[in-house]
Amino acid sequence: MRVRHINPEGLHRSPAFSQAVVVEQPTKTIYIGGQNGVDADGKVVGPTVGEQSRQAFRNLATILESEGATLANIVHWRIATVAGQSFDEGVAAFQEVWNRSDPPPAITVHVVASLGPDFLVEIDAVAVV
Repeated sequence: MRVRHINPEGLHRSPAFSQAVVVEQPTKTIYIGGQNGVDADGKVVGPTVGEQSRQAFRNLATILESEGATLANIVHWRIATVAGQSFDEGVAAFQEVWNRSDPPPAITVHVVASLGPDFLVEIDAVAVV
């Protein structure tokens, strides 16, 4: 078994965490750390759950593409959103990126008091290639 910590080009780099961890066995499993609505410069992209969710999904896609995978390889999402935000906006963003002909992954949603300054949503995922 081989474990690799990855931080693909195009994503914010932090000394505190890896954007994803890839475990290669007979199949490759990619554990993706929580993605916020943050661009490659570490700036929050917008003040709404919809805007931040779209960026988080772009970040997830960037990580997956760096490993030869797509959103269809995701087997589990975990989504945290700040209490009082429009859940509908996050669902709409998901529907924009998810191919409805693919079987949906397992999804866990948490409503939290806070995710940090200006963050309204955070999405992590597990993908199997």
